[in-house]
Formats: sequence, C-alpha cells, structure tokens
Amino acid sequence: MEDATARTAPFSNIAIAGLGLIGSSLAGALKRAYPDARIFGVDADSRTCVVAKERGWVNEASLPDDAAFDSFLKDEADLVVIATPVAAVDDHFRKIAASGFSGVVTDTVSTKAHILESARELLPEAVSFIPGHPMTGSEASGVDAARTDLFEGTNWILCPDGSTDPDRFQQLHELICGLDARVISLPPEEHDAAVAIVSHVPHMVASSLMRLMLDHAGDGGALLRLAAGGFKDTTRIAAGSPKLWCGIAFDNADALSDGLKEMGGIISSYARAIEERDEAALVDLLTVSADARRALPAQWVPGSDKLLEVRIPMVNRKGVVAEVTTIASSVGCNIQSIEIDHVSEGNAVLSLMLTDEGDIGQLSFQLIDAGYTVSFRPIEPKE
Repeated sequence: MEDATARTAPFSNIAIAGLGLIGSSLAGALKRAYPDARIFGVDADSRTCVVAKERGWVNEASLPDDAAFDSFLKDEADLVVIATPVAAVDDHFRKIAASGFSGVVTDTVSTKAHILESARELLPEAVSFIPGHPMTGSEASGVDAARTDLFEGTNWILCPDGSTDPDRFQQLHELICGLDARVISLPPEEHDAAVAIVSHVPHMVASSLMRLMLDHAGDGGALLRLAAGGFKDTTRIAAGSPKLWCGIAFDNADALSDGLKEMGGIISSYARAIEERDEAALVDLLTVSADARRALPAQWVPGSDKLLEVRIPMVNRKGVVAEVTTIASSVGCNIQSIEIDHVSEGNAVLSLMLTDEGDIGQLSFQLIDAGYTVSFRPIEPKE
C-alpha cells in the first residue's frame, strides 16, 4: 500500500509511552498517515528508542525519566498513548498528572479493570481518559516486529462513558480511522469479559494444544513433523511472549477463568457425543460452528458507495456519544466519521457518517427506544 496522502492530524503532538510491537507500529502508522504530526516515543530500552527514531517513526525518543519527555508533556503534547504492559501504567499516569497535561490520554492495554481504577485515582479532571484497545498483534514482539500496516482493516475498541468529552472522542475517532482501522465502541465495564472470549481464551486454548502435542510427541519428535497447515495456523498465537500473557491472564483472571471453564464444558460436549457415537449430536455441534466460522468476514472492507448520515440532537443530555456509538457498534454499523455541530451553548447535533454495514433498522429502533430524535439522509461520498 502506498503512503497516505498528507492530511492534518487531529492531534499535532503525540506522546507514545511504550515502543514495543503496538507502540512502534502505531508511531509508524501515524507518521505515514499524518506526516506533519510530531511524535515523541518513550521506552525503557534505549536501543528501542534509537531504532524507532532511525526508522523515522518518531521525531524524538527518550527513556521514561528523561527531562525531554517531561518537557514534551508539559509544553507540547495534546495526546498521550499508553502502550506499555499494565505494570508500567501507574508510573506514567503519575508523570502525566505531575506535568500539568490537560489533553487526551488513551491506551492500548488489553485489559481494563486496573487501568480504569488507576485513571480514576491518578489522573486529574483536566485530562480526558478514553480507554482503547486495538484488536491486533503478532506472535512476535518488540520494535523489530513492528509494522506500519498493523492496524489496517482491524477493529480498535474505544470505551467512552457518560463523562467522555464528545469533541475529544471525535478527535480520537478521526485519528484512528485515519489509520484505516475500524472503531468499535464498547462500555468500559464490558471490555474485559468480551476480550476474554475472543482473545484471551483462544490464546490459552492454543497453548493447551501445543502442550497436548508435546505430551504425545515422544523423544523422536515424529508428531512434531506431522504438525502442518491447520495445526500451525490454530496454534500460531501460542508463540507469544509467556511473560506478557501471564500478566494479561492475571489482570483478567475472573473473566478468563470463567471463559476457560465454559470452554471445558463445550469440549466435554464434543467428547460425550463421540464417546456415545451420537452422530446427530456431533453433526449438530460441527454444523453450528462451521456455519458461524463461514459467516465471519475475511476482512473488514468499508463501503464507500452508499453512505448514510445520521443526525441526533444532543440537547441537555450527557453521555450521548458513548451511548449512541455503542448502540451503533452493537448492531454492526460502522461509523466512518463523526461531526459535532455546536448550534449554541448547550445545544449541539451529533452527525454520524455510516458505511453500508450493519442493521440500520435496528439502529433506528434502538436509538428511538433510548429516547433520541433521529434523522437519516443518504449522501454521495466525497471525491
């Protein structure tokens, strides 16, 4: 893919704390999409800082305690992205609070319970914290595995709530969509349970499959040589960092444990059908799963030939952006862009541009049921 044409970044000065796979890929993707944006990278590993700067992904890079980072936070930054493991989050929040920063903070952490609690305790009211989580990654890690196209066509979860500033959410939404990612809104309290099922349980299952194979491989390793195609695809993610995944598992212990217990019950139903030679039951189990798998899209491709504008008055009602975008995500609608028309003080109209995905009928029904006045207007896409 060729580099994106130059455009104005919603945020001009961005600090990225943590230049591992996600943080470095984000820095590179932002530089490609928004060449004029100034990006300051921070990492505890000095070599990582050097590599990120040599590749042109950051304008500057430093260790966390460097005075240059403090100065950038205090005088220039308007967005801070926390892309570190959970264990490093609190220190960065304290540094942000001490600097007097008053812009937007988001994150890429795959669990939200701890970071939400820390944000409430450590970040001042002047800071807008909008939790985030790009649903992408690799079995490889670190700056050497980073790719500027890592986020293309992927889902990026944002977790607005009733206190989220609509204009700042709009800015962050625009920034992420500019990386060709799709923003999915999810209530913050539902995030960990959701990702346990689609991300954390699958990793533990893949790791378990590898253990099963190793337990039967024997000293000669003949079984290892038979592991091809499907087995390698199914277990690819098991090669991820054990230390990182141990941290994720413990951070999301309750939801992950519940998911694994449920998975155990599902596997038991397969074993029972096979043991009892119950063909009808096994065919039904396999058919349901096969149909669901075939229904998954190969890749998200936004529709640009049939755009629909949805306009929603925001008069005297807090949390509109969080509620509306969550409803849109729940019925499969993709919000390509958000605009907020401030008609007067305390009177604004939320305008959503939707692509040709999702159930528009359900969107309309749920918005009206939630008490909103809604108007729809088909439009021609801009050239």
